[in-house]
Amino acid sequence: MILDPVFGNSLWKAPVCRTVNYHMSNKLFVGNLSFNATENTLNDAFAAFGTVTETNLMMDRETGRPRGFGFITMSSADEAQKAIAGMNGKEMDGRALTVNVAKPREERAPGGGGGGRREYGGSGGGRRY
Repeated sequence: MILDPVFGNSLWKAPVCRTVNYHMSNKLFVGNLSFNATENTLNDAFAAFGTVTETNLMMDRETGRPRGFGFITMSSADEAQKAIAGMNGKEMDGRALTVNVAKPREERAPGGGGGGRREYGGSGGGRRY
């Protein structure tokens, strides 16, 4: 017997999902950042709107340079809304920031990019006679 078709038989999943949604409202996506931005500059800019509990600037794995976006976690949903109102569209290092509530990461198929398997061969090789 299935108790709830959304959550299955486990009653423990319902409270966890609500907690994640509540927590996510405190987490903000910050886009269109300058490549000179640091976690400290982001933290300082958003601290004017409340307590910043976490700052993550996304870095490129290969080059170690910033990727132009990051995430800020505020201590409450009210502070997060104030930060969105105050920082969205504001210019920082000559770039207008995009600030909104962060969405949960979507599940992706394993294996990375590139699509299917690529066969090598065909034209363009061979011997010259």
